[in-house]
Amino acid sequence: MTASARPAWLHDCGGGVFAVDTGFHRDDFDAAWLVVSQGRAAFIDTGTHFALPRLLGALDALGLPREAVDWVIPTHVHLDHAGGAGSLMAALPNARMLVHPRGERHMVDPSALWAGATAVYGEAEMARSYGVVTPVPAERVSTSHDGQVLDWAGRGLTLIDTPGHARHHHCIWDPLTQGWFTGDTFGLSYREFDTAGADGPRAWIVPTSTPVQFEPELLRGSIERLLARAPRCMYLTHYGRVDDVPRLGALLLGLLDEMVALGEAHRSATDAAARHQALKRGQLDIFMRSLRAHGVAYDEAQIAELLAIDLELNAQGMAVWLDRPARG
Repeated sequence: MTASARPAWLHDCGGGVFAVDTGFHRDDFDAAWLVVSQGRAAFIDTGTHFALPRLLGALDALGLPREAVDWVIPTHVHLDHAGGAGSLMAALPNARMLVHPRGERHMVDPSALWAGATAVYGEAEMARSYGVVTPVPAERVSTSHDGQVLDWAGRGLTLIDTPGHARHHHCIWDPLTQGWFTGDTFGLSYREFDTAGADGPRAWIVPTSTPVQFEPELLRGSIERLLARAPRCMYLTHYGRVDDVPRLGALLLGLLDEMVALGEAHRSATDAAARHQALKRGQLDIFMRSLRAHGVAYDEAQIAELLAIDLELNAQGMAVWLDRPARG
């Protein structure tokens, strides 16, 4: 299939890396990554169960049989990243799953994962956005370890442990394109906030602190570890390939510091509902200032709508962090 004939939701990012827009929530919001090397294929993140037609359609569009997929690698087991992994595995006869060791049990038996997500989102939203989560047979699951090199199709993918967003998070280094598949560790960058730069679109980026394992000190360390390899690009689940990594890294860490300061200012609050609203409002203020400096012209209501999901979930995750007992 020629590039012009490919589906609009399948984006060639170069070097055998393709972004599959899963259609979760809106366009350009959630990507699954398909990596192709020497006629073999691997998926990194999968979106939800509802993404399955596009994931399989991407293989068809590229002329790859189901049997060509060797690996399905969730960056972590949050459902917008791994909810469709079991359904995808069931359709791929030769694939194995490679998951962070803290996420293995949730892929083999997703009942606790589903229950935890339902507590956050509610049953109606779970049915609408996530559908089902299919277990993966234990014998088809392997676990990663920090610094692991996956010798796959001449690619040599490296996996590192990257806590801070979630304790079950790893990131994957692609030596061919000199880029990291970052899941949520390197934050969120929505294409609606791109502005014109001298060399093309100029991205904006923001941390994500969704519940329940946001740990800002660990997240800063993980981000710095990604940056230490001097990557040429980052492959974000939310959303797409971004370049200009040093500038984005500095922006991301600066906004993380502002979010931490916002949280600390409300640590002693006793009214949970009022604190939640204050955290949402405070984040929006922080992001508005940053977006204005970035040159984004949307009004506040438009920005609030585009960031509504993240403002809500970030506030929930910040509250869990603030209420967590200090480690001894």
